[in-house]
Amino acid sequence: MGDKRSSVLRPIFCFVSLFVMLHLVYGDLSYSIPEEMKRESVIGNIAKDLSIDLRTLSSRKARVNFEGTRKRYCDINVNTGDLIVLERIDRESLCSKKPSCVVKVDLVLENPLELHRVTLHIQDVNDNSPTFNVNLIEMEIRESADKGNRFSIEEAHDADIGQNAVQRYNLQQNDNFILAVDSNKVELVLENTLDREKQKEMSLLLTALDGGSPQRSGTVVIHVTVLDANDNAPVFSQAVYKASLPENSPPDTTVINVSATDADEGVNGDVTYYFSHISDDDVNVFSIDAKTGEIKVTGVIDFEDSSSFEMRVKAKDGLGLTSYAKVIIDVTDINDNAPVIYLNSLSNAIPENVSPGTEVGIINVQDRDSENNGQVRCSIQQNAPFKLVPSIKNYYSLVTTGQLDRELVSDYNITISATDEGSPPLSSSKTVHLSVADINDNPPVFEEQYYSAYVTENNKPGSTLCSVTARDPDWRQNGTVIYSLLPGEVNGAPVSSYLSVNGDTGVIHAVRSFDYEQLRSFKVHVMVRDNGSPPLSSNVSVSVFISDVNDNSPQILYPAPEGNSLMTELVPKAAHGGSLLSKVIAVDADSGQNAWLSYHIVKSTDPGLFTIGLHSGEIRTQRDISESDGMKQNLIVAVKDNGQPPLSATCSMYLLISDNLAEVPELKDISYDEKNSKLTSYLIIALVSVSTFFLTFIIIIVGVRFCRRRKPRLLFDGAVAIPSAYLPPNYADVDGTGTLRSTYNYDTYLTTGSRTSDFKFVTSYNDNTLPADQTLRKSPSDFVDPFDDLEPSVEVGTVQNTYYKDVLYELR
Repeated sequence: MGDKRSSVLRPIFCFVSLFVMLHLVYGDLSYSIPEEMKRESVIGNIAKDLSIDLRTLSSRKARVNFEGTRKRYCDINVNTGDLIVLERIDRESLCSKKPSCVVKVDLVLENPLELHRVTLHIQDVNDNSPTFNVNLIEMEIRESADKGNRFSIEEAHDADIGQNAVQRYNLQQNDNFILAVDSNKVELVLENTLDREKQKEMSLLLTALDGGSPQRSGTVVIHVTVLDANDNAPVFSQAVYKASLPENSPPDTTVINVSATDADEGVNGDVTYYFSHISDDDVNVFSIDAKTGEIKVTGVIDFEDSSSFEMRVKAKDGLGLTSYAKVIIDVTDINDNAPVIYLNSLSNAIPENVSPGTEVGIINVQDRDSENNGQVRCSIQQNAPFKLVPSIKNYYSLVTTGQLDRELVSDYNITISATDEGSPPLSSSKTVHLSVADINDNPPVFEEQYYSAYVTENNKPGSTLCSVTARDPDWRQNGTVIYSLLPGEVNGAPVSSYLSVNGDTGVIHAVRSFDYEQLRSFKVHVMVRDNGSPPLSSNVSVSVFISDVNDNSPQILYPAPEGNSLMTELVPKAAHGGSLLSKVIAVDADSGQNAWLSYHIVKSTDPGLFTIGLHSGEIRTQRDISESDGMKQNLIVAVKDNGQPPLSATCSMYLLISDNLAEVPELKDISYDEKNSKLTSYLIIALVSVSTFFLTFIIIIVGVRFCRRRKPRLLFDGAVAIPSAYLPPNYADVDGTGTLRSTYNYDTYLTTGSRTSDFKFVTSYNDNTLPADQTLRKSPSDFVDPFDDLEPSVEVGTVQNTYYKDVLYELR
């Protein structure tokens, strides 16, 4: 048949365009094509006919699905938009003798989902020749047969339909028979009587011709044997037998009984039944009892494979006369096929930001049964934000009904159920797995609203202060976070010179060593962002608090040593117990208890003569001054803070018990080092005194004259003025802690050094005081005359107001 088919198709393919018909029906396509088209042949251009942009076919994943068959007869070329043939299309195997043969194709497009129904009308071509069931027909006819007797001949079969089927028969020219053909049968008609003595047997060639172009034919040889008797052929009770058979009928089920009678007697009247023509597919489905004519089921009856059967039954008597009848068996459908659910198009991952009503898939439900047995209802579970919307026949769109959130539900397992209308109804279900694709819709969120870090000063650079942690519920790169410091300044310096943050872990490190005395706290801002597109970010503040450690020793402001010159205080002989003589002033750059200062006398010439306030640093007499007390008193004072471990500083103070300087035979340095030779000290003092006597005398005379002219007043009590500018910048004014208030000052001080006595007129906070750099130098013996003019109402060495009573001197 393959050779015959190719010979027929050669002229047909030249006129394919004449057979192809295109028309739009309700937005769908219908093509009429001949069968047996070559593979890769073009049926039509779907993109052009449906006005679809050719460039979008590939991106929209254009494809075709077939209904009711597993074969893919055609496909779409996404580059050209052509619908092309993939498999051999044989109309006879698809539709048998049906006058109309239709193949339904669904064109599916995605993004957005779109469905078009394409109908292929398969037109018959003359690719099959008429065939007889046998190549030789044996007939036995009595010579006594009357003129005009008819003898049935099996019809030829042509798988084609219409004009391509058998149209006429030709019988070879002979002297005895002619051919009679009507719509139901072919018969030999005896035109002239037979004479066995002249011719015992003869062979006739019968040719069947179809109406196709080119015309095809089939032949059979009829061998006639002339006998002496047998005048009657079997006669069927019906020319056409019809029966109805439910599908899935079991083997040995009786379908129908055919019956033929023969008027002859004996062997000539015995009738035998045969299938004269039956297709290769049906030969194993039915059997016929040769004696009784009972037709039974021997194979599988499936309505979906074949809804009807047509066959020819031959009845033959004992001497070879035959007759024929047609048997038509209609198969009735029963609900034996459950619906089948196909996922024609399904999104791999659904973006979580799709709006409600978005199509995410196309579901096709098919039931091979017919009528009500093939009517299907489709449903979906109710606990998912999806629903099925009916589309074209047996097609449903799976659409969203609400907003999706991958952070709440990342996957859905949706069960789709399909139930037909049969009795009893059959159903099936299929689970669809849908994944929700992540969208960067969540910014990173810190676990805390703000963070605090505590670090002690003098920390090591690179030490860890704290860590910040942010969470992003998004997935993969959308949920990967990176930490960084926001630009800013701390004390005029970039924040990056103080801190650094690990971009992956959020651990914050110190870049430098902190000093509490310079910086006690500061605030920075840390930003976290994800790797989404576009990236999302959030900020958090981090407060860094620096705690103090005891790393600063007390700083003694007064008395302050200047080189090897030591401070000396003058104590009146008439000083009573508890009199304020001087004060040690100290500060500590630390804070809190690290700056709480305490004062102690660690060494003194006369331990019982002087005492110092534990927290004030005020030096007072413990008892009245007596004549037995030495003129020169040496004190070593220690100032200690309250830190752990405590730090301390010491200073030396020298006290001269005398009412005036005239009583002091000489002023000389008093050293702690008692091992120095006294003789060396005396020689040094003598040389210094002689060398400075004359210079001091001249300076005093000039000063006295200058002072008489301006009459200034000089405050003197042996203390010293401490300018506020001398104090440390972070010095705290705290009463009772050993520190000096900015308003608590001394006006002048007396020092001894290099065997001279200096009167320094120190700058006060008032504008009428003398500058600090004006100094009057005199020898110790020259102090007698000026002090004789002191006003008798002033008591030297007493304290004015709360702490001191300033002694007022007028230099006349």
